[in-house]
Amino acid sequence: METETGMKVAVELDMSLGESPLWSVARQTLYWVDINRGAIYAWQPEREAAPSRIELDEKVGCIALCEAGLLAATASGIVRLHWPFDGRSERLADNPEWREDEGNRFNDGRCDSMGRFWAGTIAADESTPSAALYCFEEGELVRRWSGLGIANGLAFSPDRRWLYHTDSLTRQILRYPFDMESGTTGKPQVWVDLEAQGLPGVPDGAAVDSEGCYWSALYGGGRIVRFSPRGELMSSVEVPCPHPTMVAFGGADLKTLYITTATQHLKAPERRRWPAAGSLLRMPVSTAGLPEPVASYS
Repeated sequence: METETGMKVAVELDMSLGESPLWSVARQTLYWVDINRGAIYAWQPEREAAPSRIELDEKVGCIALCEAGLLAATASGIVRLHWPFDGRSERLADNPEWREDEGNRFNDGRCDSMGRFWAGTIAADESTPSAALYCFEEGELVRRWSGLGIANGLAFSPDRRWLYHTDSLTRQILRYPFDMESGTTGKPQVWVDLEAQGLPGVPDGAAVDSEGCYWSALYGGGRIVRFSPRGELMSSVEVPCPHPTMVAFGGADLKTLYITTATQHLKAPERRRWPAAGSLLRMPVSTAGLPEPVASYS
């Protein structure tokens, strides 16, 4: 089994729940969020300056690129933000699971290569199967799957034939036959079972590289794992904190793996033990990632 080395802190932060790292090839900029604080970061590594940060008035689960700036799946719905941010947001769709500052907020998501923005929700109690996965296309938000606890790990294979997804609580990653032209999915199959592979934690955010391998952050497992297109464990890299949350490929050659992390669920002694928790991490990888698509609703 291969191993990767050279992991280090890219940006020292104190994020509660860092998530959704997203690299823009056109802007050479990495974006990510701190869900619990409603914050969105933007950082250009080549400038060697601190990241810029904005705060929305609600939690923000995930983001996607659009021509004008970003789409954001906030607790209450899908919004468009012009970037640089001017303080305004345009509401595109409401979250049907959110009512009067409570309910299931949006969580993980990303665009497919046709520009559809897929975003899933998380059950308010993080246990009951009341969440769902939605697809935002041509200005309409459509529910695709129901009965989820924590929608996570959304990614697509380079050949556009497979959609990957997980309900984190099951500790299983599913693979769905996928028709990219129509956006329809077939019957899912269990592709990776963490229990069967003896892996710790739960599958959180993910990304697929140019060889079709799936990289998953194991929340509570303190590691990043890489699976082959056949679901075989190819590498496992320990992270200097218990809760990595998601990965993204960035840099000029897409060979830098960025990793968001969390401090939530850590008590004071654990915070002292894991000083890198809450920061943005990075490490070099030998296989390039894939450029992130731009949302068609721009």
